[in-house]
Amino acid sequence: MADQDDSEKTEEPTSKRIQDARRKGNIAKSQEVNSWAALVGLLFAIVTFVPWMMPKVASLSFQFIEQPHNIPVDLDSLQGVFSATMLSLLFITGPILVFFLLIGILSTWVQVGGVFSTEAIKPKFSSISPISGIKRLVSPRSLVEFAKGLVKLILVAVVSFFIALPMLDDIELYAAQDLFTSLEKIEDIAIILVFWCVAIMTVVAVLDFSFQKFDHKKKLRMSKQEVKDEHRQLEGDPKVKARLAQIRQERQRERMIAAVTKADLVITNPTHYAVALKYDMTTMPAPILVGKGIDDLATRIRETADENEVPIVENPPLARALYAAVELDESIPEHLYHAVAEVIGYVFRLKGKLPREGPIRPPAPDWSLDPGLTEENDGGGRAH
Repeated sequence: MADQDDSEKTEEPTSKRIQDARRKGNIAKSQEVNSWAALVGLLFAIVTFVPWMMPKVASLSFQFIEQPHNIPVDLDSLQGVFSATMLSLLFITGPILVFFLLIGILSTWVQVGGVFSTEAIKPKFSSISPISGIKRLVSPRSLVEFAKGLVKLILVAVVSFFIALPMLDDIELYAAQDLFTSLEKIEDIAIILVFWCVAIMTVVAVLDFSFQKFDHKKKLRMSKQEVKDEHRQLEGDPKVKARLAQIRQERQRERMIAAVTKADLVITNPTHYAVALKYDMTTMPAPILVGKGIDDLATRIRETADENEVPIVENPPLARALYAAVELDESIPEHLYHAVAEVIGYVFRLKGKLPREGPIRPPAPDWSLDPGLTEENDGGGRAH
């Protein structure tokens, strides 16, 4: 079943899947890169720290190697010697210990970035289950890690043997030399050995890191169904999205109908279109469209206007032009100023907001506003 599931995972992981895995601490990381960084740090330490440490170590070991008879053997004196020696060693080795700590942190950060996750330390039953432990020991990944470690060990051992062997021909003479000379020769041998180990580990680390990246990406592969499910989760279920859109439209419609009750006039087709305008001569530079609709919604706008005594003017071309050109809560465009001004002036004179100058007649519809409707002139506009 597992093989079948793996065979179905043919799709590359999505960015969301990669990010989710990253948040859980599931990131491609190579221990060989850390080992390589440690060896580079060791080589650097031998070249820089060791010359500084050697005189101090030699001075510290002087009394133990060349003057052991001068060390007091009573308990209090031995405790004092031990404490002083430990403090001296801590002072000598402290900088290099801090250096290696920084190397370890840096090598991990370069691979995974600034990721912190507690998933790896959470208690899991599989971690203490003997059966799960046996499965991990005999898993293909464990076998690969074992083979990789064995090959690495053999390479390092063989190279170290053939490089170090010629350099140890005179090792028996080290005992007859003074301590500083012996330490310097040992340092030279260590630098050469570590250098070759770094060279070997560079190749191993590059290959292992590439493999870890490939293996990690392979494990995150998805089946076609998983990709669809994730897409549905991100984009939303079509049925749910449709329902949410319907709810938003209904709420917007209710807000619009509430705005119609405070409109100054409604312009209609007269049956299929209806738009509601509001205009305050003292605060608004131009009228604002507060409601619009066609068919059933147009009917509801007209009914709401009737119930709230909002004037209704029948002007088909202007109603259609406003419906097509203006969105809710937007000001009317300049090319409709004149036509709208005539209608608003007519309504405001009826309400007494503007002075009456002779008979008040509704403005005639301007069919040029809607050239496609020249045959639909129903005889002029009227208000009621």
